[in-house]
Amino acid sequence: MIERATTTVATATIDLLNLNSAQLREFVGARGEPEFRAAQIERWLYRDYVTDFDAMNNLPADLRDWLRERAMIGVPKELNEITSADGLTRKALLQLEDGQTVEAVLMLYDDAPQRDESATRLYKRRTICISTQVGCPIKCPFCATGQAGYIRNLTPGEIVAQVLHYARIAEPLTNVVIMGMGEPFIKFDVTWQAIETLTDPKRFALGARRITVSTSGEIPGIEQMARKSLQVNLAVSLHAPDDALRDVLVPLNRKYPLKDLMGAIQKYIEKTRRRVSFEYALMDNVNDQPEQARALAQMLKGLLCHVNLIPLNPTAQSPYGRTPYNRVKEFQSILQDAGITTTLRVEKGIEIAAGCGQLRQAKSEQILVRA
Repeated sequence: MIERATTTVATATIDLLNLNSAQLREFVGARGEPEFRAAQIERWLYRDYVTDFDAMNNLPADLRDWLRERAMIGVPKELNEITSADGLTRKALLQLEDGQTVEAVLMLYDDAPQRDESATRLYKRRTICISTQVGCPIKCPFCATGQAGYIRNLTPGEIVAQVLHYARIAEPLTNVVIMGMGEPFIKFDVTWQAIETLTDPKRFALGARRITVSTSGEIPGIEQMARKSLQVNLAVSLHAPDDALRDVLVPLNRKYPLKDLMGAIQKYIEKTRRRVSFEYALMDNVNDQPEQARALAQMLKGLLCHVNLIPLNPTAQSPYGRTPYNRVKEFQSILQDAGITTTLRVEKGIEIAAGCGQLRQAKSEQILVRA
């Protein structure tokens, strides 16, 4: 049966983006339509990126009328977009059907040509960073989203709609990172349905290895992802090499301390044989000291992993500052000397407040914040 359990927003019509393939076939089949009508609709939604039913010109007019009465295509309204000086980073504040807002960031990499999956042509990397919640319940104190508070989860359609928004502008998108507002594993099934839509060959058809999901350490989600066959990349927001500091920087650590988290990651690697990325935001005189780099290297020793070092995008409301470049390089050298593969994240969009939650915080002064 078609369910609306994936949405927390009461609507009079069904958002077609919230339906998986089987649900969409059931929906149009209830009218007596053949299955190929659902396939036609999927192509219009996920390949042609249409935003209204009138554009679906290979559907009978009476079917389009029927769809218009009973369904909708979730298209977030762009309230604001800011672009970096080099034009390679664009950040949008998107308004959802109930008036809440989320952020999506498009990052273009002119110096990173890649081949498509059929190896027939070169293209330049176009990555979109998307959100899974309005706000975030993890409350990391250095993150603008965490400072703003948590409102609600997104639906699968609202997650996918962010990708479609920028696909209309910068097709073809080559990579999706689920690293925006929210903790994607709090509602694992919702996030995973969105991922299945994005990787479905009949829908958006993005390769699973071109999708990365970032978690702050929700162990049940890591365990569930390990059981999935899709080879989606896993990233873990670490930010500290010990429990005392991580309890402060990533409060979820109080529920899932490092010993348990690292044990779950080890099992994930053993089961999937896939490398895990660790995100480490460097904060001035907080987590960027040489002894902390050595402790991190010791903790990660022997793991199939990669560390992304990220100089902090500071926010006005946060007491945490940005690590000086010379200390960033020292931290990186210590990890590399210990045999830990490490990348210094390319800085994109710092002048446009591209860190998650910063645009929403600046433009939405009357956000409902839950304790």
